[in-house]
Amino acid sequence: MGETEKEQKLKQEDTQNEQIKEMGQVVLDSNSRKHKVELLTIIGEVEGHESAPSHSKTTKYEHVLPKLAIIEDDEEIEGLLILLNTVGGDVEAGLAIAEMIASLSIPTVSLVLGGGHSIGVPMAVSADYSFVVPSATMVIHPVRSSGMFIGVAQTYRNMEKIQDRITTFISEHSRASQQRLEELMLDTTQLVKDVGTMLEGKDAVKEGLIDEVGGIKEALAKLYELIEKNENGRNSKKQIS
Repeated sequence: MGETEKEQKLKQEDTQNEQIKEMGQVVLDSNSRKHKVELLTIIGEVEGHESAPSHSKTTKYEHVLPKLAIIEDDEEIEGLLILLNTVGGDVEAGLAIAEMIASLSIPTVSLVLGGGHSIGVPMAVSADYSFVVPSATMVIHPVRSSGMFIGVAQTYRNMEKIQDRITTFISEHSRASQQRLEELMLDTTQLVKDVGTMLEGKDAVKEGLIDEVGGIKEALAKLYELIEKNENGRNSKKQIS
């Protein structure tokens, strides 16, 4: 390998390391099938319109949304792998990210590691296919308010509407029914200091939230499969036309 090639490779590695450090994003293109896959990580708290404390690990939606738009616009990107380990966070920001992922034209696969709690659930199910590792947990609970709360009927109705938006999205992008999601959300027998349900990996699949138990190997294999299926479909259309 010539010096120029070495320098290019080192520069590429430095760029990747900087992307990982700043936004947890990198392009995976060293696989034997030569597929160009974008990696997106959603970790810690999903930060919305208000900044989280400086010591918190966060995923900022103002970083993620433009990145997803770039991925959709980039003809070279063939698929998206989303790694999730999140405690939840801002509902509006989480739903915005979930809707963006669901509307991408390229194949998408998500993998829940550690936790996919609260608003992390819609983001996990927004992909075309979802995985969860056996030790991961997913928590479904009612919407909380961290700001000023006015104790009037209109406030409660608004909270119900927000919950309905969340359960509707999850049910439309998974095998779980909206009725079952509401039952899990309002369970008072599981969580010590809260209302809701904690599901471990296999239970999340059993409830229809996640498609399959698996790790990074299974997630990438599935994504490559979806990419190749997508390519074959495009080629078939070209031949017909």
